Amino acid sequence: MLQKIEGIIIRTNDYGETNKILTVYSRENGKTALMARGAKRPKSRFASVSQLFVYGTFIYQKSKGIGTLNQADIIDSFRDVRSDLMVTAYGAVMVELIDRLTEDQDKNPYLFELLYQLLHHLNEGDDGEILLRILETKMLTYSGSTPTLHECANCGNTDLPFMFSLRFGGALCTQCLANDDYHLKVSPAVMKLLRLFQQINPARIGQISVKEETKKQLKEVLELYYQEYVGIKLKSKRFLDQMTRFSQPDVDS
Repeated sequence: MLQKIEGIIIRTNDYGETNKILTVYSRENGKTALMARGAKRPKSRFASVSQLFVYGTFIYQKSKGIGTLNQADIIDSFRDVRSDLMVTAYGAVMVELIDRLTEDQDKNPYLFELLYQLLHHLNEGDDGEILLRILETKMLTYSGSTPTLHECANCGNTDLPFMFSLRFGGALCTQCLANDDYHLKVSPAVMKLLRLFQQINPARIGQISVKEETKKQLKEVLELYYQEYVGIKLKSKRFLDQMTRFSQPDVDS
């Protein structure tokens, strides 16, 4: 039986000498694996559509295991995401994070829309680091490790300012700081952005201007939180870190 889905390719794997297995994240079915026969051949009808980040329609023969791709048409190739290595690195982390924290055939139209909007903004030249922080914050919900950000995670106090506590899993008010000697001293802007990222509607994501020091603190908080509560290691994240270090100016020169 033929099925049709509209989705984004979040992973590709070579299979044999000429085939590829595509993992497509769609509105209709969530994550679906499809066999694209002959996709590695340059003249294959599936060659252009079998690339990471491609958003398209996919018609396939459904089976108990991997479906077999029958026809595919590109809606948006997100060309600029794939043409700049640094931008590609940010996109790769996004799709791998979605892949690692979702199950096959787990339908989630909201998450599909989030991924589409983030890739769209990345393709338009928006700040890849901030877009990734938005996704990392939102994906904590799907990992079952949502941090408490709108009140003190220890006492429930809503009075600002907050610091961030790994021990208590989120915001910590000034009255409770003594309960965690290792709380993270972050700026009010960091806590405000984390709350924004947790709530923001994917369709309303726009350009967000953030100071470099705030970006640094956001990255530190989220990396430590993922290490403590989620425990996944992304290959694409290591590559992004290498690219970031390479792109930074040498202060000694």
